[in-house]
Amino acid sequence: MNMKKLLLFSTLFIAQFVWAQQNVEFERKNFKDDIKGYKRAMDSISAGDEFYNRDDPQWHYHAIPYYLSANKFNPDNAMLNYKIGACYLSPVAPFKTMAIPYLEKAYKMNPNVAPDIHYMLGRAYHVNMQWDLAIKEYNNYGSTLDPKKFQKEIDDTKKKIQECKNGIELVKNPVRVFIDNVGPSINTEYPEYGPIISADESEMIFTSRRPNSTGGKLAEDGLYYEDLYISYYRNGKWLPATNMGEPINTEMHDATAGLSPDGQILYIYRVDNGGDIYQSFLEGDEWSKPKEPGGKINSSSHESSVSLAPDSKTLYLVSDRPGGFGDRDIWKVVLNNKAKWGEPVNLGPVINTKYGEEGVDIQADGKTLYFSSEGHNSMGGYDVFKSQCDSNGKWSEPENLGYPINTPENDVFFTISASGKHGYYSSVKKDGYGDKDIYMITFLGPEKPVALSNEDDLLAGNAGGVSDVMVASAVAVNKTKMTLLKGIITDTVTHQPLEASIELVDNVKNVVIADFTSNSKTGKYLVSLPSGTNYGIAVKAKDYLFYSENFNIPDTATYQVVEKNVALQPLNIGSRIVLKNIFFDFDKATLRSESTAELDRLINLLTTYGNLKIEISGYTDSKGSQAYNQKLSESRSKSVVDYLIAHGIPSARLTYKGYGMDDPIATNETDEGRQLNRRTEFKIIGK
Repeated sequence: MNMKKLLLFSTLFIAQFVWAQQNVEFERKNFKDDIKGYKRAMDSISAGDEFYNRDDPQWHYHAIPYYLSANKFNPDNAMLNYKIGACYLSPVAPFKTMAIPYLEKAYKMNPNVAPDIHYMLGRAYHVNMQWDLAIKEYNNYGSTLDPKKFQKEIDDTKKKIQECKNGIELVKNPVRVFIDNVGPSINTEYPEYGPIISADESEMIFTSRRPNSTGGKLAEDGLYYEDLYISYYRNGKWLPATNMGEPINTEMHDATAGLSPDGQILYIYRVDNGGDIYQSFLEGDEWSKPKEPGGKINSSSHESSVSLAPDSKTLYLVSDRPGGFGDRDIWKVVLNNKAKWGEPVNLGPVINTKYGEEGVDIQADGKTLYFSSEGHNSMGGYDVFKSQCDSNGKWSEPENLGYPINTPENDVFFTISASGKHGYYSSVKKDGYGDKDIYMITFLGPEKPVALSNEDDLLAGNAGGVSDVMVASAVAVNKTKMTLLKGIITDTVTHQPLEASIELVDNVKNVVIADFTSNSKTGKYLVSLPSGTNYGIAVKAKDYLFYSENFNIPDTATYQVVEKNVALQPLNIGSRIVLKNIFFDFDKATLRSESTAELDRLINLLTTYGNLKIEISGYTDSKGSQAYNQKLSESRSKSVVDYLIAHGIPSARLTYKGYGMDDPIATNETDEGRQLNRRTEFKIIGK
């Protein structure tokens, strides 16, 4: 090809390229050859504008199908491309990265298509983690703003630039996780989000906006009203989720807000009074009608999520009530002496920022807090953070959970299992079923490729597909120091399940740290026990002897599941139990202070049933002589009787006896067996 022909070819190519980038207005004269198509396109634009021109940006997403129809007819209109890109960046839009080609084309056709075109391009690059391009566009936008008129916009742009810088640092060191869709039993083409799970991961309750919602009506944003759904994990898979129905769900919005540690109290968000929290109790296999928790939990402000601490007396609350640091803050509420929730206390500036905090989740140790925040070192929208409270009540600087858990979009309502191995949240990914889906995060599992994408969480919006793949660097495995204790309470005679109160005691501090109830129909109970404590657990039911157990969980213990089924004995003559939380000094009959809670339970039983007469029986192991063990066991049983008499129990109702090494309940050949044989019992001898 000679130079003349080359120049001609180049000129024609450039002319075609420029023509392709020319802005073609939606005017009748430009479409004389297809007037019908032009009219249909204008009708589509008009229908899209009905959504786009609304003040609430959540509506903008609904304009996309109409705009795309018009764009198919005329793909070279700058304003229409801009609007499509802007709609893909609306809060509820699932695939935000789809905004990029439309906004880029709009800018090429008309750099002045809209005053905020650079900001919109910055947002599109931001959610796609094209950090440098996003920063460039944000700076371009900021340079056009007059500080005297647009300080709010300038501040927002500066924050977005800082989020991009945070993202650059976080992506450098991705955490070793992998993220899996929980499957079609839970997820649909409609939005699913707000998962809350039981401590043993056997059930999940979540929010969905699918067509079979209660009432089946569309809400103000064009989607179906929120309802709560439940799914159970059986034989290695999630069963098909079912609508929880009335009275949990209503014809209005009902969304997940929290679940008590034992799974017996469900907290629900409703839009009443600006947004309030309701609670429902699991009575057998039915949930009670939701009611307000009372006290100072709800206000005329917006309350959105809660987390009940393991002691059942402390509640963490998200609210935008007056007295906070900015938007929604996290507050602490304590149950007072009248069993009412007291005045909320703000957690302070270490946790709360001038931006929004949301999705609070206190762990079973009572000191580890997960929450989402738009502040701190978020890489965009809400990121999930972790903070720990020390013995002085001081919260540590929140730690960003890192990428790819956190993304440039909203990552909210994250929840973690008792084992610490799995987390659950909602996100939008290429392997999803349409809109937001619920995913399971596996922490520090076997090394495998980590998908570096910009998927985001729940209520947020979302991002596109996998943009790169790499293997994250290995990190130290921090095993959760937690014991999950669960079981069934039954009648020892009939073997029928029982509703019983369960008291958890710190034996060293002699304080009750939790009080909860087994399910009235199934008798099931569940509790998480942090390691490093000596626990006493007492199970009580009306007209039954209480049952006690001692658990010494060393600080070195990692996560474990202990199943302890308890059969309670009716209050009949001859019934007997081992007082497992009675402790003596070594080789002495002196009661140790850790015995107080157990002794007080015995006093309460004898006070409640004033006609009971009991024998306190002491036993030893086989070490030592028969005579010595006989004397020691009798002295110890007498110490218990003396304590009871000193606390108001008539001596006529009490006898004591030492049995020494007689009647062993375990082998004397091992340390564990001998420990079981060294025991204090009581039995009913009259009533």
